[in-house]
Amino acid sequence: MRIKTTLLLLLGTSLFSQCTPEKEVLNLPKTDLKQTAFLPWPSEILADSSAFPLDSLTPILLEDKSKSWQQLQQRVQAELKEQTGWELPLEQLAQRSPLVIRSVPPTDGGSEAYRLRIGQDTLFLEASDPAGAYRGLQSLKQNIPHQTNDTLANRRILVVPGGEINDRPRYAYRGMMLDVARHFFSVDEVKRLLDQLSYYKVNHLHLHLSDDQGWRIEIKGWPELTGIGAATEVGGTPGGFYTQEEYRELVDYAKSRYITIVPEIDMPGHTNAAVVSYPELNGNGKTPKPYTGTRVGFSTFDTRSDKTYAFLEDVIQQITALTDGPFFHVGGDESHVTKKEDYIYFLERVEPLITKAGKRMMGWDEIVQAKLGNSTVLQHWRTPENAAKGGEQGMQVVLSPAFFSYLDMKYDKYSEYGLTWAGFIPVDKAYNWNPDEAVTGLAQKNILGLEAPLWSETVSNSAELEYLAYPRMAGYAEMAWSQQEHREWDFYLKRLKSQRQRWDKEGINYYKSPVFGTEE
Repeated sequence: MRIKTTLLLLLGTSLFSQCTPEKEVLNLPKTDLKQTAFLPWPSEILADSSAFPLDSLTPILLEDKSKSWQQLQQRVQAELKEQTGWELPLEQLAQRSPLVIRSVPPTDGGSEAYRLRIGQDTLFLEASDPAGAYRGLQSLKQNIPHQTNDTLANRRILVVPGGEINDRPRYAYRGMMLDVARHFFSVDEVKRLLDQLSYYKVNHLHLHLSDDQGWRIEIKGWPELTGIGAATEVGGTPGGFYTQEEYRELVDYAKSRYITIVPEIDMPGHTNAAVVSYPELNGNGKTPKPYTGTRVGFSTFDTRSDKTYAFLEDVIQQITALTDGPFFHVGGDESHVTKKEDYIYFLERVEPLITKAGKRMMGWDEIVQAKLGNSTVLQHWRTPENAAKGGEQGMQVVLSPAFFSYLDMKYDKYSEYGLTWAGFIPVDKAYNWNPDEAVTGLAQKNILGLEAPLWSETVSNSAELEYLAYPRMAGYAEMAWSQQEHREWDFYLKRLKSQRQRWDKEGINYYKSPVFGTEE
């Protein structure tokens, strides 16, 4: 019986070995990983001339089966399908070299650090957190060639340059702001922007949800905010708003791309749309008219009325309940008709409402006039002394200096859209500054990151938005991610030029900057 069993096992093994094809050996061409036009540029690249053969049956394998990593695996599958047209399997279906997603112990690079190890037998995407693996996915996508090699086997193969990438972000906060108040942008338009930002490892989208010209989010119990306040926008065209379900849809969409939504309700100024809706909130006791112009600084909440704070507590509680991220932005800029003592009183009453909601207050640099906790984040836009003072008080600072980082500034006098009050910001000026040196007296440890705001006085749709955002937003993304020693204009410009192929394919209406030259 024992002999018979042994013979059966031997026979089965023999049959299995005959039926299971040996893993093919591909004669892959030599590659140079450092020739890939990564943007942002990684912290370290170790090229070894190897390559990984990616084809339609390359499996995406997962070592950590927890929910957060499974969601990441599905995101990898979805984005590689968008790029290659192949829906890669999530299990080994054929003799193919796998793409393995691996959870590794944390490093000093933080949760967004990652490692790509690319060889002929395996492609490892390693990180301590799914967010880091997702950033690595963007580098992998940039490293996948546009054309397949059809001569290596009887199927199409994408030859992915091999070696190792060790990468980590320079700043924890890497953002863009979109003003949806002066002109409203639809859910689909914001999603389109989120897809673009994720490709460049941007991790925050700041939505300016209210201003004099419009209120853009539903607040339960306050119907006139959307019935009246949302009806207008700059120029007198119809406005719009997000229902709470639509706003949550945006939060979830961003979250699936490891981007945090930062909601802003501007206060105590920039509040005409709110006080038109509810005149009892108005600081001058009058009922204002809807406003569709572009002036600033003429409106204010009644900072001494308990009705104002009851209203704001409702607004803050409802929006923060819909928002996963840690921040609630109060604006606080250009409140010219609010007396200084009222302005300070107002901010010191609002900050506890935000803390009660479990969030950190964020505001433009004027808010440093008030006595605020050091958990509050200061966003520098105009006055360096305010940013330095915030740092001295222990606050973290997000840098958005208008003269270098405002996306709504024209590139030059020929620009079709944009403003000029902060001067022209051509593509080279937008890139050629060091955030660590932007504010004299601000310690590097107090710099949380960088954000490029796009105010929408002159733009009202995705095409116009993209004209102002690109190419400059790609440069801001690199400034916020890449280490300073890797930043050099000519090297960046060479890689930036290569982005045009993707922008053309995606239909992104980028500005045809003179820095691109006239070459085809």
